[in-house]
Amino acid sequence: MNKIQVNSEIGRLKVVLLHEPGEELHNLTPSKLDDLLFDDIPWLPLAKKEHQAFAKTFIDAGVKVVYLVDLVTEVISLSPQIKDEFIHQFVAEASIHSNTLKEITIEYLKAMTDNRQVVLKAIAGIKKTDLPNHQIKSLADHVDDYAFVTNPMPNLYFTRDPFASIGNGISLNKMFSVTRSRETIFGEFIFKYHPEYKNTPQYFSRYDEVNIEGGDIMVLNNHVLIVGISQRTCAEAIEKLAKNLLIENDTTFDTVLAFTIPNQRTFMHLDTVFTQVDKDKFTIHKGCYDKLKIYRLTKSLKDDHKISVVELEQKLEEVLESYLNLPITLIPCGGDDVISSDREQWSDGSNNLAISPGEIIAYERNDITNAILINNGIKVHSIPSSELSRGRGGPRCMCMPLVREEIEE
Repeated sequence: MNKIQVNSEIGRLKVVLLHEPGEELHNLTPSKLDDLLFDDIPWLPLAKKEHQAFAKTFIDAGVKVVYLVDLVTEVISLSPQIKDEFIHQFVAEASIHSNTLKEITIEYLKAMTDNRQVVLKAIAGIKKTDLPNHQIKSLADHVDDYAFVTNPMPNLYFTRDPFASIGNGISLNKMFSVTRSRETIFGEFIFKYHPEYKNTPQYFSRYDEVNIEGGDIMVLNNHVLIVGISQRTCAEAIEKLAKNLLIENDTTFDTVLAFTIPNQRTFMHLDTVFTQVDKDKFTIHKGCYDKLKIYRLTKSLKDDHKISVVELEQKLEEVLESYLNLPITLIPCGGDDVISSDREQWSDGSNNLAISPGEIIAYERNDITNAILINNGIKVHSIPSSELSRGRGGPRCMCMPLVREEIEE
């Protein structure tokens, strides 16, 4: 079996990547919430319990759970050279402007003999008080009262975004915000050095200039990829991914569908308004339905080295039916009531994760949407989410499928 094998959104899940939130949430401060893309500060003890309930749901369903911290620790433990490379790259991308402070930070991390602690500290953020040789000398030192040398990475428990599984390969993403760009270092080292993952094909690079994130990438089947044009994924990146997937690499994919959604934080990614929950069923936020435009990207018939782009005139369900050969049901997040729809979309009522066709994980707080899903024959595993949801992401956001079974026709 390939270590990456994802040819649908709903095939029975076999292996999934998670990151349990840690000290990085403790290191959120009110003054830095906007910079770090949070609206509130989750309470870590309960957030951890909620995330453990999330992981247990997978395990009880027979899904193997792999943790990001474990994989990166295994990588930097392979050799002192790889550990040194990781530390230098992490510090180089941490926006430390003083060369002296960079050197002190590098020495601080290199002095750690526990490689797992190196990874956890990189995620949690390094405080000035952590550094044994830190001294206030320069004018900037006197003026800057921010406690951290390197910012925490509180968004990392949303493992959906830094890279995306596509078929037997991945897209190593260029993140929209500088705040999240360092998260993709972990993916880079996993797919560069980890014995089980280092030969994985890559269809996008974190060093590209145009941004794309995993919450906008959905695998409809082994021929069709859906990508959202959103606040965090631009059209140029989708066209680049399409060229890499359809032309530059040998894959089974022949079509990329680009869906437009409003460019605002409320929606953020395509999977905040639209997810697949069964072979013939999808959730949808009705507030985006009428604004949706769909573009088809395929290899040009006139020039094999170019991508052809066509705007489709059909409605969403008609487009899905044409590629799945099934009548499609769109299940409205929050139902038909505008207030319930907006409220439950905000708390990720449409951001569900299928562990098999017709069986999903959802936040228990979205009781209206969950009841509608159940009435439509969907088995719903509801998980607690009072703290996890403060990060503005749901079950799909919080995991990256690595292996799914193929769907039986």
